[in-house]
Amino acid sequence: MKHRRLLPFPELPVIFTALLCLTARLGAITPNEWRRTQAVDVAAAGLISLDLPPETLDAARPALEDLRLLDSSGKEIPYLLDLPVPQAGSAVRAKEFTLTIDNGTSTIAIKTGTALPISSVVLETPGAEFIKAVRVEASHDGKDWQELSAGQPVFRLPRGAEKLGIAVGGAWEFLRLTIADDRTQPVPFTGAQLRTAGATAPSISVQASIKSRDESPGVTRLAIDLGAANLPVASLSVVTPEPLFTRNVTVAIPEVTDGGIREQQAGNAVIFRVNIDGKNAARLDIPLEKTIPSRELLLIIHNEDNPPLAINEVRAERRLTRLLFFANEPGRYILLAGNSQCAAPRYDLPAMRTELKSAAATELKPAALADNPDYKTPEALASLTLAGANIDTAGWKFRKPVQLTRAGVQQLELDPETLAHAARDQRDLRVLRDGQQLPFLVERPSISRDIALNASPAIDPKRPALSRLSFKLPRTGIPFSRLACTSPSPLFQRDFRMWEEITDERGNKYPRELGRATWQQTPGHARHDFVIAFDQEPVGDAFFLETDNGDNPAIELRDFRAYYPVTRIIFKATPDASKPVWIYYGNPDASAPRYDLNLVGHELLRAEKSTALTGAEEPAGTAAAKAVHEEPADRGGFLFWGALALVVAVLLAFISRLLPKTGENEKDSTGKP
Repeated sequence: MKHRRLLPFPELPVIFTALLCLTARLGAITPNEWRRTQAVDVAAAGLISLDLPPETLDAARPALEDLRLLDSSGKEIPYLLDLPVPQAGSAVRAKEFTLTIDNGTSTIAIKTGTALPISSVVLETPGAEFIKAVRVEASHDGKDWQELSAGQPVFRLPRGAEKLGIAVGGAWEFLRLTIADDRTQPVPFTGAQLRTAGATAPSISVQASIKSRDESPGVTRLAIDLGAANLPVASLSVVTPEPLFTRNVTVAIPEVTDGGIREQQAGNAVIFRVNIDGKNAARLDIPLEKTIPSRELLLIIHNEDNPPLAINEVRAERRLTRLLFFANEPGRYILLAGNSQCAAPRYDLPAMRTELKSAAATELKPAALADNPDYKTPEALASLTLAGANIDTAGWKFRKPVQLTRAGVQQLELDPETLAHAARDQRDLRVLRDGQQLPFLVERPSISRDIALNASPAIDPKRPALSRLSFKLPRTGIPFSRLACTSPSPLFQRDFRMWEEITDERGNKYPRELGRATWQQTPGHARHDFVIAFDQEPVGDAFFLETDNGDNPAIELRDFRAYYPVTRIIFKATPDASKPVWIYYGNPDASAPRYDLNLVGHELLRAEKSTALTGAEEPAGTAAAKAVHEEPADRGGFLFWGALALVVAVLLAFISRLLPKTGENEKDSTGKP
């Protein structure tokens, strides 16, 4: 037990009297509507500050509106939630800013014009690409200088990575920044903003773990398990052995929107470890200050043309969540959580927020979370077996059996075959059991899968300087987005063109461009994959990649991979051998389904998911039988030429009948017959 002793208030007896009146006005509630309980043992009456652990936050709803507190007699008592967060400081422009460049050194003189403590200085510059080390000095009179730090990095790199802020600390009238220019060109710094210090807030470590790692060209995607939902995450930080790097990183949260699951950006930052003049400097944390409604968040590292970083660990810090209440007598109090239907409580305590947060309070922690033995499952959609309407599958061409390993929420990733035969927006997907639909959510994460491709030379004898490779796709219709490959050649620069040959309805062939990109490699830089985006998807099952070598030798290309974006569906089901689950697809006339599942989508998102798999594809419905007898897509050209040949034959026969017969009305040169 701890006592939080703050400034005493003479109004405290009045506040406690008001709290007693508020408690007296609240009646009893029915605790069997709450799924989880926690005991709070109070030794003495007074103001109590309860530190809510992660398991309590996880059991509650995202906004904690289902928390209730009961005294020893079972009567509801009011509480106040206190979520301390840091307060950002203000930004003011420097009163005077002077840049002097002389003898390989840039000196910035700043007159702050403020008596407030300065946390950092943010420099302004139009400079496009640079990295510099800064020495910081401070003074109260502009004569006697005190060194605050040396070797602080400032940089701006291609593709947006930059750090222009310099830590200061303290209230100073004058600042002097010295930048060495003996190795690189001076940077035209034009101004500075001063950031004043704000209020801090306590935080505590979270037992986070890397749940999965997915690599795509230029992007690493880490799924981070926070161990609990509804945590107010203050920041993330990465642990990596990489000695030198800079990366833009994005933090995203899976959220249910418009019948699907999308990744919503929650924050971004630049992490780096650099060496300037023999001194190492690093920043590996990503500020966040977000409440994460699910157990999982995503860390997306943008590698661009650099190799992926080795990430050993991702750490997280969360803010404290306190529950303040007045205990009018000692005893066991009960905290309730886990009611999906109750409305948020409406207490009068927020009017006394400032006084309560500043008053001395006894700090307690609740006992371990326990199941409520009297819990009565409410008749809510979240607790029922989710099912949709019956459906006639006559219009669907394909189906696959879905293999389930355990009951609960299922996650099924669509394979390339399913993606190739389904509609591009997956509006024709249906999950069925015994003729009845199982509602689902479509998830499109920032993940790509690759398929290895074999390349064959396609030489053009008329253009010897042209290198051309042909590729055969495993099947048509896979929504490929990128082609990637590597090259051991150390020095080259080439413009690449990707195209396919298609045939129109008359049988004429012509090229259709799919994408263009430039690739450069030099011995002094790390080698990276070549990635060319498909500006439009191939309509056939083959395409070409070519480049003009000019007067240079051809470069060697290898390890070809085509990437397609991942699509998953999330649904709830229980294994039942007598009633298998099927996924149907391949109906271009189908419209997107609309389910009531959106009402409890956040609960599916929070749940632990089992991985479901699909079996072999098979025909489905009358549309499949019809498809077997349909003409191939390129049959139209043969039909056209066949019809044209028939018309020509008829015309020739008709004309031949109009011509005179041989020998009829023939005359010699004298005009005699």
